[in-house]
Amino acid sequence: SPGDARSDARSRRRKAQNLYRNKGDCVVRFERLMSSPVVTKEHGAIAYAECVADDVQVGKLTSFPRSVKLKDDEVVVFSYIVYNSRKHRDDVMKKVMADKRMKMSMENMPFDTKRMIFGGFKTFVGY
Repeated sequence: SPGDARSDARSRRRKAQNLYRNKGDCVVRFERLMSSPVVTKEHGAIAYAECVADDVQVGKLTSFPRSVKLKDDEVVVFSYIVYNSRKHRDDVMKKVMADKRMKMSMENMPFDTKRMIFGGFKTFVGY
């Protein structure tokens, strides 16, 4: 039912918020990772958003939870960054990756990077 789905989404959100508090040194890595929006904007990104799943159901064939093989103690996080163009993105990301604040091994991320999905998209309808 819709009420159960909302309750489940709230429960997952709480788990995500508490997850890093309960993992000791992972908190430090997570806080370092969260410097990404600041660094990215400083180097020229127009907008940066980190979004936690609030109303994301498991679909019969496809869905965010299925695509990342979501576990019971996890929550889907969707992020996006806005740039003027692909060239602008490439220029900004080159600076971001060279920034010493972003030096972090992929093995030390506070999430399973093997299940991360990323790519570039071009707007075809905008408002």
